[in-house]
Amino acid sequence: MSSSAAPSRVPLSVRRIDTLRPLAWLELGYRDLLAAPGPSLLHGLLIALGGLAILTLTLRAWLLMPGALSGFVLVGPILATGLYELSRRRALGERPRLAHAIAAWRRGTRPLVVLGALLFCAGTAWVLASALLFRLFVGARIASPLDFLRYAAADQSALAFWLWVLAGGLGAAFVFALTVVSAPLLLDRAVDVKRAALTSVRAVGDNPLPMALWATLIMALSVLSMATLMIGFVITVPIIGHATWHAYRELVDADDAPPRM
Repeated sequence: MSSSAAPSRVPLSVRRIDTLRPLAWLELGYRDLLAAPGPSLLHGLLIALGGLAILTLTLRAWLLMPGALSGFVLVGPILATGLYELSRRRALGERPRLAHAIAAWRRGTRPLVVLGALLFCAGTAWVLASALLFRLFVGARIASPLDFLRYAAADQSALAFWLWVLAGGLGAAFVFALTVVSAPLLLDRAVDVKRAALTSVRAVGDNPLPMALWATLIMALSVLSMATLMIGFVITVPIIGHATWHAYRELVDADDAPPRM
């Protein structure tokens, strides 16, 4: 075993936090939004437009819609890279600007690219699995998204609905544990994807209640944003993205890892 390989299998130290601390992260994220409204809202607008494009496309192949929209949320951690950088710059006492966010995307370190590719694959796999579940197990005639909502509300004893919910919940929990702090950690510190993911899992394992609350808040804000035909993402994406930076900084003791240049 080489000494250079060992660090990738050793997660960074994490701190324990109060159960309600995620509520403070949202407040800090909102303050960062106010400090850099232009570039922050631009991130939200672009992601809202992306979500609207997915919604429009899947109206023609509606069986893909539930998986596509939930998969869209799965890749959120990497889409917020520029927001992490804006919060990082503000924490350094600088005035966060759009140029900082663009530079973070251009810098695009290899670990961040790898994480993005993994999230994309996870999202795509869930889209296909979601559509397959409904094709195989849904016996009711469902010809539109409205039919799906009626089915979900009125026929929840159906096996397919519960299989879909269970698979989606397990998949989302797994991805959340691996990525909740790994993306901002990869932006901030010179660590590889494996170490960042292990650190993220440790952060969740050491703080199960606050991280469950954080996951619930993210999901609730995402659902509300989708209910507004994606318009809500213009505001919620910047707040969640900035808040995620503060979650990372409070949860992870990154002193053992060198800064990423």
